Amino acid sequence: MLDSIHGLIEEYKTHQFILTGSSARKLRRGGVNLLAGRALLTHFHPFMAAELGIGFSLDTALRNGLIPLIVSANTPDKTLATYVAQYLKEEVKEEGLVRDIGAFARFLEAISFSHGSILNLSNIARECHVSRKMVENYLSILEDLLLGYKLPVFTRRARRAMTAQPKFYLFDAGVYYHLRPRGPLDSPAEIGGMALEGLVLQHLKAWCDYSDCQVNCYFWRSRGGAEVDFILYGEHHFHALEVKNAKQIHPKSLRSLKTFLIDYPEASAILLYRGTEKLVVDGIFCCPVDDFLLQLKPNHWP
Repeated sequence: MLDSIHGLIEEYKTHQFILTGSSARKLRRGGVNLLAGRALLTHFHPFMAAELGIGFSLDTALRNGLIPLIVSANTPDKTLATYVAQYLKEEVKEEGLVRDIGAFARFLEAISFSHGSILNLSNIARECHVSRKMVENYLSILEDLLLGYKLPVFTRRARRAMTAQPKFYLFDAGVYYHLRPRGPLDSPAEIGGMALEGLVLQHLKAWCDYSDCQVNCYFWRSRGGAEVDFILYGEHHFHALEVKNAKQIHPKSLRSLKTFLIDYPEASAILLYRGTEKLVVDGIFCCPVDDFLLQLKPNHWP
């Protein structure tokens, strides 16, 4: 098909084609015709809150995510369960990307515990009873299929020793919430906090891809333990964001942002929380997370 499209572009000059699909891994590794540089690579993300407007519900987004198929479904929870079962497992199996679908299913469950955390591939390998190399392969499959991504550490002009390992996030909060096992030993607040953090990140990733300026997303963590969830750095933008699944602002919630501002006074610092008031505390802008997400639009920073 791509050879035919290439020929039509050469013949008619003015024709444009929009090709959609999720098999980016096959395209990159199959040696197919990539249209001699005429193709523009565009990433589509789950809905942003601003696209839904008054139809956006933070609690619903945390539980079911913002994948268009799920948002428009009559029974979102059942549709999400089917999506996870059929696409994340069966589609991977049918494409021949893994031989042992049982091991891959265990990996999906194990990787859900790493959502929002620094990757420890050795621990995941032990939990899945597979080799570390196999876990690396499974992780690359998730990244190639755009189902998850690593978040690198921000080290620009670092003044202190920084951690080296990236963090991992699944691409949608609903997918994380569905994959993450829950039991008596699991804290709902912890699971909800990770879902909220992932929801904010998927919005930031979409904003970076959809905006005209070149901005990349990182996290910041010193070896001393100070950590800021997200750093946006690029042309005309330098922001540090901390996400808290709490309705009140506590002094300790601002500690890492203050530490970051000591090293990077040029940055703007934002605390996103589950409260209802917008206020400035010690020079840090504190904003309800749902308000922030609704105001976040391509080429517009809240």
